[in-house]
Amino acid sequence: MNLVTSPIALSTALCDTALQATFAAQRLAFAGNPMPSAAQRRQWLKSLREALLAQQQTLIEAIDQDFGGRSTDETLLAELLPSVQGIRHAERHLQRWMRPARRAVGMAFQPASARVLYQPLGVVGIIVPWNYPLFLAIGPLTGALAAGNRVMLKLSESTPASAQALKALLEKVFPEDLVSVVLGEIEVGQAFARLPFDHLLFTGATSIGRQVMLAAAHNLTPVTLELGGKSPAIVSADVPLGTAAERIAFGKTLNAGQTCVAPDYVLVPRERLNGFADAYRSAVQRMYPRIADNPDYSAIINPRQLQRLQHLLDDARSKGAQVIDLYPAEPRQGRRLPPHLLTRVNDSMQVMQDEIFGPLLPLVPYDHLDDALAYINQRPRPLALYYFGYDRSEQHHVLQHSHSGGVCLNDTLLHVAQDDLPFGGVGPSGMGHYHGHEGFQTFSKAKAVLAKQRINAARLIYPPYGKALQRLIYKLFIR
Repeated sequence: MNLVTSPIALSTALCDTALQATFAAQRLAFAGNPMPSAAQRRQWLKSLREALLAQQQTLIEAIDQDFGGRSTDETLLAELLPSVQGIRHAERHLQRWMRPARRAVGMAFQPASARVLYQPLGVVGIIVPWNYPLFLAIGPLTGALAAGNRVMLKLSESTPASAQALKALLEKVFPEDLVSVVLGEIEVGQAFARLPFDHLLFTGATSIGRQVMLAAAHNLTPVTLELGGKSPAIVSADVPLGTAAERIAFGKTLNAGQTCVAPDYVLVPRERLNGFADAYRSAVQRMYPRIADNPDYSAIINPRQLQRLQHLLDDARSKGAQVIDLYPAEPRQGRRLPPHLLTRVNDSMQVMQDEIFGPLLPLVPYDHLDDALAYINQRPRPLALYYFGYDRSEQHHVLQHSHSGGVCLNDTLLHVAQDDLPFGGVGPSGMGHYHGHEGFQTFSKAKAVLAKQRINAARLIYPPYGKALQRLIYKLFIR
């Protein structure tokens, strides 16, 4: 009997074989150099930084091509700048991060010394999303290389031009057994997640994060999940509306809202709702006098995402929301979706259930600050929370009575760009941290080392038990 293998099964098998071969080569290379020196790691980082600077125009053009219109300045500000600064930060601090940390030894166990040795994990996998295809590859890559690891990156199939450009860049800088770039469709990503990495970092949707974690569980691979969710902004009762609206507008319209920490909805005092809507409209129109052919305003990544956002608007409108197009007289052009405000929203609307990931902003009225916090706390914990108000006691109250991956007080987004702050979610918005020192720690094994030399005071507690000195030890230390 002749057995016919389907093309899909054959390509999947070939994909698995190729990935396993690359993984095996990296593991072998790591075994040959399991503790790269600080000088070698700094050279890796320096080479990466110099390549990014040399190829920045190529990368800008590739990302613009993938989006069908991505602002050059947004790519510079939100991709290249934090990537380069993150590498520089790691270069400057690497020696200190690598230094073994001395720890105390209890009196009962003297004489001895204790320290924590930060050791590379081995081979790290990084799965990169489409919304920031450069920064969300380079950020974790920086942490993994600083920690001394070998790295495999799976780039998004939704950004093929940028993936090809980044692959070409990295192949010129690093041998494949140090950094390898994997391209391909969904089945390649699934096979990638099944590899027995020493650590796996995924950035993307919560639903896909569950699948990645399930695949990693078969190998007991530790994971860092950078997900998303509905990040709220709270406008206080007395903050100037123009200030709050402008800063929220910047956070919501950057990359046309296709940002995991973009404000997803705004809680506004009921009596200030109309005033905030007017201030938001003014702020957006000041930043973007027009949308259709404005190179400063980025497009939605592809037709499928544009259709999804249009469905959110239609669903909300059909269920009683007031949908306000901020550019009603302007014709649509390409995939540039104008910013919209939504009022009179409720939980039955999909726009209030799913992460929006686009330039649609629901406004939710509240009567007291504790009501706003209760509204947030009744929902899955968000990746970011934004509070606008200058009263220090209210700021403290918000910080103490809410949970989120990170917080900005009187701003949006910019906590992500601080190299000395950890970045990560909580619960449905993710687990684990990276960026800066926390990134180095995430991709390292903190190995506990207890050292003793010739004198062994522990002999005093060896059997046989019941000696007077042992009873004295119990009396001194068990109290």
